[in-house]
Amino acid sequence: MKALKVFTEALRYLKEDALKTISANTAGAKFIASDFTWVLTVPAIWDPSAKQFMREAATQAGIVTKATEDKLVIALEPEAASVWCKKLPSEGFIAQNHEGDKLDQSPGTQYIVVDCGGGTIDITVHEVLNGGALKELHKASGNDLGGQTVDRKYKEFLREIFCDGVWDEYERKYPSEVQRMMYDFTVFKRKDEDIQMTCPFNLGSLAQRSQEIEKFFETVEGASWNDGSIKISKQKMNSFFDESLNGITKSLRLIMKKDLNIEFILLVGGYAESEVLRGHIKSQFGRQCEVLCPFRPQEAIVKGAVMFGRNPEVVASRKSAFTYGIAVSERFDKHKHRAEKKFTNKNGEWCNNIFKKLVEIKQDVGWDETREHILFPVEADQKSMRFDFFQTERKTPFYVDEWGMEKIGSFVVDMPNIKRGMDRQVKLEIKFGSTEMTATATDMDSKSTASIKLDFMSKP
Repeated sequence: MKALKVFTEALRYLKEDALKTISANTAGAKFIASDFTWVLTVPAIWDPSAKQFMREAATQAGIVTKATEDKLVIALEPEAASVWCKKLPSEGFIAQNHEGDKLDQSPGTQYIVVDCGGGTIDITVHEVLNGGALKELHKASGNDLGGQTVDRKYKEFLREIFCDGVWDEYERKYPSEVQRMMYDFTVFKRKDEDIQMTCPFNLGSLAQRSQEIEKFFETVEGASWNDGSIKISKQKMNSFFDESLNGITKSLRLIMKKDLNIEFILLVGGYAESEVLRGHIKSQFGRQCEVLCPFRPQEAIVKGAVMFGRNPEVVASRKSAFTYGIAVSERFDKHKHRAEKKFTNKNGEWCNNIFKKLVEIKQDVGWDETREHILFPVEADQKSMRFDFFQTERKTPFYVDEWGMEKIGSFVVDMPNIKRGMDRQVKLEIKFGSTEMTATATDMDSKSTASIKLDFMSKP
């Protein structure tokens, strides 16, 4: 089954459940999706195509339509959590920091938000501005070593215990039981201690067919059989975290080396409920800054998302993830342009495929900032203008077909009025600062305006 279908149906269920719940709590009043603004949270490290994929799934799920797209706000998860935690009093944080600290809201305060999810570790760096808005200081970073990495190590250990194909057969025959075991493990892994779990009947039965169940535990370290239960030592449990914690530490150290003045590390997301994770981050970075984690850290994201939906300008500026630009043509200059790029039309000699930079990587862009560019036709009777958008991690490429350049979308704007020939203008407006990029082009002669959703999904 295609991923888009799976995500669409999950979102459809959530939408219908939300509408049903609201109706049940408003004397049975009937509501439809377009009565509300919806906020969809995504990891900040996701690229634009993944965000567009989620918007497409939400549209197919009936949350919004093409005509009501502005009713769906895409919120970045660590940003949402940051917005919520900024409001919390000291008693809103888990009291492993006995100082009773809370997140400082003084202008100039810099802190790292580490969103510890199941799949991803998502890291952003914020500074508090005058008035309480936030500025992103470092483009989103992180990795795919979230809580599911720990789950995978646990499952690999169970396969090591129940060897000779026993675990594989159990997983194949009783997938819902395996799912239940993994769910139970998410609760166990919150504590930094030995764990003991009841061995499911079907797993025990399959094992007994092969040999006495105690014998499976004779060849592994860190686990034992205890009268119908599997016991795993604290030391073995902690080893499941090693790969994930090393990845988080490495990412944080890279940021701490920057010319920043970090005062707090804020841990959020469901995986942050783990005492092992919190203890590790505190031991690694506790001397440099305060490590804070709110109670119910998973909820910080959803509660912050509501606040973000009501007030998206709360994140006043972000760092551009890439250098973005478009392909343009200029009058050919033999001192500046490569000869093979030259083409000739009845209006002269031109050079094509030149990269016109719209914004540079790591450049600050305001949340509602729009960049304007005026472009001219290359032929007097030209009736349309094509825009090809590119992204790169380089700062100053010259041509769009150089190394490291990726085409991310294109569109065509009509220019029906050709009376003024070459003396016509198209105004291109790009809105970069929000969580998604949008473009608007206006043919200044006909005054026709087209709004364009940059299509990041259809790679060339």
